[in-house]
Amino acid sequence: MVTMQDVAAAAGVSLSTVSYAINQNRPISDATRSRVLEAMSRLGYTRNAAARTLAGRRSHVLALILPPSPEGFGATIWQFVEAAATRAESHGYSLVIWPFARQDAAKVQRLVSQRLADGVLVMEIFLEDARVEALSAAKVPFTMIGRTSQLTGRSWVDIDFDAAIDTALERLAALGHRHIALLNHSAASVDAGYGAAIRTRDAFVAQAARRGLIAHHLPCAETALAGRQAVGQLWGLDPAITAVVTLNETATIGLMAELARRGWQVPGDVSILGLATSPAITSMSLPALAALQAPGAALGGAAIDQLVSVIDQGPEVTSSDADNRPDRSRLLPCSFISGDSLGPASLASAKPSARSTTDQPTTTPKERKSTP
Repeated sequence: MVTMQDVAAAAGVSLSTVSYAINQNRPISDATRSRVLEAMSRLGYTRNAAARTLAGRRSHVLALILPPSPEGFGATIWQFVEAAATRAESHGYSLVIWPFARQDAAKVQRLVSQRLADGVLVMEIFLEDARVEALSAAKVPFTMIGRTSQLTGRSWVDIDFDAAIDTALERLAALGHRHIALLNHSAASVDAGYGAAIRTRDAFVAQAARRGLIAHHLPCAETALAGRQAVGQLWGLDPAITAVVTLNETATIGLMAELARRGWQVPGDVSILGLATSPAITSMSLPALAALQAPGAALGGAAIDQLVSVIDQGPEVTSSDADNRPDRSRLLPCSFISGDSLGPASLASAKPSARSTTDQPTTTPKERKSTP
């Protein structure tokens, strides 16, 4: 099946330019439009009939479904949102937010039935997600930032969590760390099947085992207070932990604050490596947090590009086509940002740190450390 990406490549233009040429929702030069139309004719590209019908009564609005958060949204989430809004505008669309939780399928159905938006972007995806099922049943064009367990025929972009964990463990193992913990999202998120938390946990456990590392997984609520409390919980699990990988950026702030309050040195007593974080989190940490930063801007923009493509092509895809459609699925890597929170495991064993002034724990991790 010929896609809009094929047309764009043949015409030597961007995907958005092909969309403008087809829908005439943004001005482009006659020469560019002619080049796009010629490429469409040469490749035999035709739009889905349902998409043409929908195009005749478009609202030029895209909806972003984002679950409400009592604790507020982290900086990484807003990176996605801001990038998506900017890219939507470049395609001639406005972006509105629909604050629906995973279980709010009825609310999603009600709004999509009113045709208030031409397409829907869904964030914070769970492996089994009623919002996504409602959109699929309504045959509404949609794209996910994240992935459900069933992907056939669905459009999605996601962070490559497997690759991020591989990079994190490779760097930590090279520094001599053998006992490593993952500070994840909350137990409620893990139990509910939040995709990012599940994929990261599974990759962490499997890849640590492959490397012969001692791995510990700790779910943690998305608050700074929970991050502070995690200090006692982590070293209660294993006094020999020398490194923590954190997927929970709000809890990371509390974790590092509590380590400092107890007189533990980072990276002298423990190395900290953020995962899928934003630049704002890495810059506000003391010491500066080493991190695998989330591709927030790229992810938000790519999701909108795919959603516009789905709108133009029609939401339905046959199972035989679904696995070979580059416009329907994409994994984006995190980028490693060096910081002052990583160091060799041997640093702590060579130099004992100051004792904590609190009653629990009464010693630093290295004073209680056992030999692996």
